[in-house]
Amino acid sequence: MRTPIALLIMLMTFSACQPTKSYLGDPELPYPPERKPVVGDILHLPTGVFVDQQEMLSQIVRMRVVFVGETHDNPASHHLQEDILTALRQNNPGQVSLAMEMFSPSQQPILDSWVAGQLSEKEFLKQVGWYQNWGMNFAFYRDLLNLCRNHGVPILALNAEQDLKEKVGNTPFNKLAEAERQQLPQMDQDDPYHQATVKAFYAGHKMGQAMEDGFQRVQTLWDEAMAENLANYLVKKGNEYQVMVIAGSNHIRYGFGIPRRMFRRIPASYLLIGSEELNIPESKKDRLMDVNKPHYPMPPYHFMTFTEYEDLPNPGVKLGVMLEKTAEGLLIKRIIPGSVAEKNEFHEQDLLTHIDSQELQEPFDLIYELQQKGIGDKVELTLKRGNNTLLKKVEFTEPSKNKHGMR
Repeated sequence: MRTPIALLIMLMTFSACQPTKSYLGDPELPYPPERKPVVGDILHLPTGVFVDQQEMLSQIVRMRVVFVGETHDNPASHHLQEDILTALRQNNPGQVSLAMEMFSPSQQPILDSWVAGQLSEKEFLKQVGWYQNWGMNFAFYRDLLNLCRNHGVPILALNAEQDLKEKVGNTPFNKLAEAERQQLPQMDQDDPYHQATVKAFYAGHKMGQAMEDGFQRVQTLWDEAMAENLANYLVKKGNEYQVMVIAGSNHIRYGFGIPRRMFRRIPASYLLIGSEELNIPESKKDRLMDVNKPHYPMPPYHFMTFTEYEDLPNPGVKLGVMLEKTAEGLLIKRIIPGSVAEKNEFHEQDLLTHIDSQELQEPFDLIYELQQKGIGDKVELTLKRGNNTLLKKVEFTEPSKNKHGMR
């Protein structure tokens, strides 16, 4: 009889030690704050304690790596980045870099030239192909990159090369050519939180399993490449060096994107900083994705800042045309209804050759000049219409709302 009793006791003990599937409280916010956050608050999520910015910064400057998740088109995100980078630079002069999702290693020499003061803003944007590769209005990032330039803070290109991302999106890893496989970082394709997140974001796009698999591969490559480039840089720079990483929130939130993959390579101390927009204006609600995200067993950040979803003070202006580059200038392929171009009687097939005295050789030339202007500003555009050359003096007004991209 001894054996069955002993076995029963063993099984009871084993059963009692098994983890349950329910949680005590909310793992994402284990200590709910004493009040509802308002704009300007900073919350330490693991403890539910509100802190001021100086208290947050006093923790940040102790870390080797500070990950700052951004909302790309919210100036408040970029103001936070500037404050953090300034604090790091002042606390540890000459031993701080800014690492950016927006660039890939092939662009590193251009970043170095920018920081060294060897390029004008226009030359820099043209050489890195800013609007082709990133697409966001540079005004969101201007102050941060100027801070690096003015104080000699190196900028590290983090992301995978665009051509590799495109190949991985279309081809399973085991079917890539050997030369392409050699370019891959060390890959962990089995992170359950990463997989669940990608599925959640992809759920509203009914494009088939092959497309979802490609999206999953690209997102994994994206995070692994950034983690590997960051880890290699930290090893090269040594233990006293600090790096602030800026990337979209989904690469940083909850830590399973870049941070964990970096730590797998080099166990450097780090903090996760994020932001949440409160009081989102109606005009910006269409930018939000309706995602039924999974529940995660950890807080999304160490510190959460609460901000307005701000407007860009000087976003530039748009003419309201779709363009095609030709040997003689920029061919207008389409006029956007309600645009400045329509109001000023531009025509499809007009060929734009100059804005003021600036020759227009490619769409970037027009985009850049227009982004230096504001509502109420005037320019003179030279165009060819058939055999005639016309000069049009254009004043920029608020365009009618539409859902199309414009120049």
